[in-house]
Amino acid sequence: MTPERAGRLIVVSGPSGVGKSTVLRRVVERSPVPLARSVSATTRAARPGEIDGVDYYFWDAEQFEKHRAAGDFLECFQVFGRGDWYGTPRSEVEPRLSAGQWVLLEIDVQGARRIVEAYPATVTIFLRTESIEELERRLRGRNTETESRIQQRLERARAEMAAAGRYDYQIINDDVDRAVREVCDVLTQVEKNQHA
Repeated sequence: MTPERAGRLIVVSGPSGVGKSTVLRRVVERSPVPLARSVSATTRAARPGEIDGVDYYFWDAEQFEKHRAAGDFLECFQVFGRGDWYGTPRSEVEPRLSAGQWVLLEIDVQGARRIVEAYPATVTIFLRTESIEELERRLRGRNTETESRIQQRLERARAEMAAAGRYDYQIINDDVDRAVREVCDVLTQVEKNQHA
């Protein structure tokens, strides 16, 4: 494979409720590069409207553990203390990179660190809100979480936002169209730099 055909990993992180899924769905549709979205696996239950194999692979704890023990993940972590597991299956990433595709990973801060350790050329983007108050408003607006779960997510969001400075790019999602455009602009710039 020539360097011009090499795939790239693009990692996008951000607190729960920031709108990552909405933004990234549109980015994939409008991407200026051959971009494929990696589907993560999770042990959490599907939210209304989420589709297995599209939004996530919704696996029970036994199935997830079987894959984890077999080394099938590039990264995986249990989030929110003793809560749900999330992981990036190798099968979603490695074949696409080998084929010269760019692969988009929507993962948390600790998963991003693990990916960058394994793939140092990874481009990292942190999607955020203007403030923690705006994030809380969005989380409450979903009406999918208990109060204790909202508080857990806000505590985690504060820690994640503190790590935002380690990312190559930070994009504020206060307007979805603008956030999509800014992510696509990053991809265009990375592609130009790759061929420079």
